[in-house]
Amino acid sequence: MEPEPRPLAKPERQRLIASVVSRRRVGSQHELADALAKAGCLVTQATISRDIRELRLEKTSDALGRPRYVLPGRAPRRDPRETLAGVLHQFGVRATAAQNIVVVQSELGSAPAIARALDRIEHPKIVGTLAGDDTCLVITSGQREARAVARELGAAIGQEGLSG
Repeated sequence: MEPEPRPLAKPERQRLIASVVSRRRVGSQHELADALAKAGCLVTQATISRDIRELRLEKTSDALGRPRYVLPGRAPRRDPRETLAGVLHQFGVRATAAQNIVVVQSELGSAPAIARALDRIEHPKIVGTLAGDDTCLVITSGQREARAVARELGAAIGQEGLSG
């Protein structure tokens, strides 16, 4: 049973905000207001906006590219290759080379995160990416590069019998 929401004093409310954003992904002021209400804190949007500014919360993205607030100095500074390995392992289905393109199939909704992660690593064999909902096209300069990238991505996915 959720506590009855009530206004909290500023220090108590700001401690609660810091606790909430450090324990779960909160990507908007509306989501923060909902989380605070569930924790028993009644607050207006203007107060949330002011608290975010005073706490110097930073807006970053999680591994899937979803927005989230974090405490200052606590934004994850992950190696882009770790991020890529994580999203491929968690959401990748297969990587297949086709001419100079690698087709990366993934769970529904995760292709943009895979494309973003690939773009951030600045892979020397990758010219660019294009993502739909569950498919990411990885463009390389040639067939040999596409086969090498497909093997690399397939290994990160954990794909058996790599294509290409």
